[in-house]
This record gives sequence, C-alpha cells and structure tokens, in this order.
Amino acid sequence: MLVFLISCFSFILLVSKSFFKPMGGFSNVWFSEELVKFLALWFSKGRNAISFLNLPLMTDHVKSKLENVVEKEEGVSLLDLPDLTLECIFERLPPNGLCNMAAVCSSLREKCTSDHLWEKHMKEKWGELIGSAAYKEWQCYIVSRNKASILEKSRKKRDLYGKFSKIRKLLCNRSKGNEDDSKVGNSSEISSIMDWYLSLETGKFWFPAQVFNRENGHVGFMLSCYDAEVSYDSRTNTFSARYPSYGRRIIEDDIEWNRLRAPTVDTLPYVLHVSDCLDDLKPDDHIEIQWRKSKEFAYGWWYGVVGHLESCSGSKLNCHCHASEIVLLEFKQYTPGSRWRQTVINRKDHREVGNEEDGFYGGIRKLYSDKEISLWNSLLPNNTWE
Repeated sequence: MLVFLISCFSFILLVSKSFFKPMGGFSNVWFSEELVKFLALWFSKGRNAISFLNLPLMTDHVKSKLENVVEKEEGVSLLDLPDLTLECIFERLPPNGLCNMAAVCSSLREKCTSDHLWEKHMKEKWGELIGSAAYKEWQCYIVSRNKASILEKSRKKRDLYGKFSKIRKLLCNRSKGNEDDSKVGNSSEISSIMDWYLSLETGKFWFPAQVFNRENGHVGFMLSCYDAEVSYDSRTNTFSARYPSYGRRIIEDDIEWNRLRAPTVDTLPYVLHVSDCLDDLKPDDHIEIQWRKSKEFAYGWWYGVVGHLESCSGSKLNCHCHASEIVLLEFKQYTPGSRWRQTVINRKDHREVGNEEDGFYGGIRKLYSDKEISLWNSLLPNNTWE
C-alpha cells in the first residue's frame, strides 16, 4: 500500500506541475484545491500532514487550503461517522472494548449493548458449554433478581430518608446538567445477552453443566460424567463445581474447560432417563448409562460399549446378539473378572436394576457423534482397575 501511494503521489506531482505555474487560471485553482483535499484525506491524521506535504512547489494559498481541510477533519468525532461504519468498528471490538465504549456516553452505550454484537461473543466462548438447561436457569435467575430489586425499591419507598435523599440527588444532577443516573443503572436497559455474558464472566451466575471424572479424577469416578452447578473464574480460566449430594455439599475447584460439557439430555440428576435406543443396540456400539451408588444419590453418566454375549463367538458374520432380549454392557476401565467390568440389561423391559452392593443402573443413551466418542476415548486411563 505504501509503494502504491508513493507511486501515485509522484505521478500526481509530475502531471500537476503545469497547474501550479503562475499562468494558471480558474481551472488551475480548482485542481489545486481538489488535489489538496485528496492528499489531506489520505494523509491527514493531524498537523503532521502539513509538514509531510510542505514541498517547495506548494504556495501559501495551497497551504492555507490544506490547513482548512485538516482543521475540519480534526473536528470530526466518532459519533459523526455513518451508522454502517460504526457497526463495522463495533463488530471488531472484543467484549472489554465494547464495555469501555459503552461507558463513554449514552449514545454509544445504546449501540454497544445491542444483542447482535454480543451474540457472536456469546457463541464463540460459551456456545458449546451453554445448553437449554443453562438458558432456563438464566431465566429463573433474572426473575429472581428482578423480584429482589422490586422488593428493595419498595422498602426504600417506605423509608422517609430514602425519599429525601433521592430528591436531593435529582436536584443536584439537574443543577449540574448531568443525565439521570437512574437511567444508566437500570438493568432493564442493558442487553439481555450482554448481561448474561458478563454474569458468566464474573462468576455471578452458577449454571448447570456436566463434569467429566469428578473430584479431580478420583479413581471411583473415572470415565463418568456428573451433573453440577458451575461458576467461572476469569483469573484462572477455570471453573468451580457444586455437586448434588446426599447429606453434604461437595465443591470442586480448578476444573479445566476440557472437563466440562453441556447436559446432553433434559433428565434431572435424580430422575431415571427414558431409554429410546434399546432396540438399536448391537455389539461395539458406544453408550452412556446412568449409575448411582444408592437410591439416595444422584445419577452419573458412565461410558461403556455393547459387548458380545457369552453364547456368541464374537464374529461379526455369525453374530446374533442384536436379536437377543439381553444386552451385555462392558466398562473397559476395569480389569476382566472385576464385578464392575460387565452388566446385563433387558432391552424389552429395562428399568433401574441393581442392589446396594453393586449400585443401580438406570437409563441408557446411545452415542452417535464421533466427537463424543473421541472425547470419551481420550479419557481412557492407562491402567485398568479391579
């Protein structure tokens, strides 16, 4: 671009020499003015444009024209730009840039808090982790927060001192010619998406998600995924999780992004999932199954594969396991012979099965996504357990 400008500038100077001669008439003056405007638009970033263009052939008349153009350019503010130009600028700003711009004035605040600007940032950072359950929880959070705000305002209205302080503040603002601060602080005017994004970033909003290998990869939870409420810590770029647990609350900190996912089904942690894939299960299919230690605990989702029945040779050509009512499930993180290695279910009449010693197996979901299967395989331990 610099080479192009230098070449164009040299060409313009050569062509325009005759127009700068004293014999020039009206057309010469017109060309000089237009040339100055053209150059000023390219190079004017302040007074440096004059020093850059201070060539021997420039007359006092041309210099004065250039100064006028530069002064006009220096008087242009950001709000004088066309709306389309402003939108292009705002679309390239990061979230903290939009927040800084929104704090400049009410006009920029209205533009920088619009939903369409924040949808992109929301999708880029939180799209894979925020599911329908988190959205429903956010709606409840907003309602609860608004109710608390209404109750607080109602209490203040009954407070005589609060009334007088509000009047005094309003009079003070009017005397200074300021905007009413109550408008700036009104949460209803803030973009809902911006509000949601900032609530996630600051960790104020705890939302439902699922955590792989809970409690820092405890051996009793390897290749499992448990429901939790999580909160983000922007300082460490990690999460804290609160697990639903019988009798006590379990909190885990410093959870990395790769150990989290959005809930894959709408089934609550204590509710048996309705299995809709039992008739399709066949050997080598990848599945997740609900399991809990006892009926007082919440379910977790455990990864496994469909195996061949003992009566089957294991050959794909002669396998009839898919026609049997019995389905064998294998959990390969445990050694062969371990009581946790295998379990069987009835595909025609499946319900929660198990006992207090081995735990209870619940609903099943079949994995169709290569991405999900690959994620589970990346969590496979190097060694198996008893």
